[in-house]
Amino acid sequence: MQRSQRIMGLTGGGSDGWDVFLKARRMLAQGVAVTELTIGEHDIRTAAPILQNMHENALAGHTGYAAVPGTDGLRDTVAARVQARTGVPTTRDNVMITPGGQAALFAAHMATCDAGDRALYIDPYYATYPGTLRGAGAIPQAIHTHAEDAFQPRVDDIRAQAPGARSLLVNTPNNPTGVVYSDATLAGIADVCHDHDLWLISDEVYDTQIWEGRHLSPRALPGMADRTLVVGSMSKSHAMTGSRCGWIVGPEAVVGDLITLATHTTYGVPGFIQDASEFALQQGPAFETEIAAPFQRRRALAQTVLAAQNTVGLVPAQGAMYLMLDIRATGMTGEAFANDLLDTHHIAVMPGESFGASAAGHVRVAMTVEDNAFEHALRQLCAHADLRA
Repeated sequence: MQRSQRIMGLTGGGSDGWDVFLKARRMLAQGVAVTELTIGEHDIRTAAPILQNMHENALAGHTGYAAVPGTDGLRDTVAARVQARTGVPTTRDNVMITPGGQAALFAAHMATCDAGDRALYIDPYYATYPGTLRGAGAIPQAIHTHAEDAFQPRVDDIRAQAPGARSLLVNTPNNPTGVVYSDATLAGIADVCHDHDLWLISDEVYDTQIWEGRHLSPRALPGMADRTLVVGSMSKSHAMTGSRCGWIVGPEAVVGDLITLATHTTYGVPGFIQDASEFALQQGPAFETEIAAPFQRRRALAQTVLAAQNTVGLVPAQGAMYLMLDIRATGMTGEAFANDLLDTHHIAVMPGESFGASAAGHVRVAMTVEDNAFEHALRQLCAHADLRA
């Protein structure tokens, strides 16, 4: 039987970027001790009070079909949080709850792009972006950034590709680079969106992990609330990756369309998970700072380690839970270096090429193991790079 071209074409005919990660997981399954610095999975688990709240609400019976847009309580809480952080008036009618940020990204492009529309995104990018756009029927088009700019997008490069496009996807703080887009960059992006009538889809799942500068949601810029869809998630801010609870914030009419889409696809998020998410958000900024603290601490460790050598370069780590390391001095591709490091030292990192052509010759390191193990792995990585240089 013939499968659909859509499903067979999600990766564009090439690798989906997860090869080294899957190789490391196979080694782990075979009993090999591997230090995993690949995916954005906290080394702490979801906090016990959140799990207790989830348990209590499940036992209380909130296990049936949940309201498709999300519970009123969670939508109100997300709206209040967004309004407090951005100053943009936001109500529950601007919010739809989704099964995680990934589902939100897909839904946002389904709402803004027709089949065959060009959908722009910034390279380097989170590995699922191109496949998500293809799955929504759009034609993904990368806008390349440059290592010499610390991967900060050039507005003129975006403007050059904007004519005729339907949407632009941005992610700040950025995965994989750790770069926080400047106010000037975001203002330029907003201008391009106005000038070329683009929808802006803003992936802000790392908005609580800021080490330098500030997070500016482009929805807060003049005239942008009516053309911006913001993707958020409990995964990174509250160490709730497996709970699969996220949201889209946008114009009321679009949220209505998204509710119709969810009715025909995901049919909402389990009620007891939404209740626990509402409880978690109500713990306030201090709790979010506590969840983010290990990554800020490990960033400082990494800066000390990397300052003591000259082979591996560090892209300015301004936010998020990752480091982007420049290993071009070794003469190796990011993919070759990552495989070599895994085979030799059983340390798993992600090749820069998994995140697009702009990150070639780099590797991404997730700061997701305890401090001593993280520092030891980073020192081994640098020593390995010295030998290969």
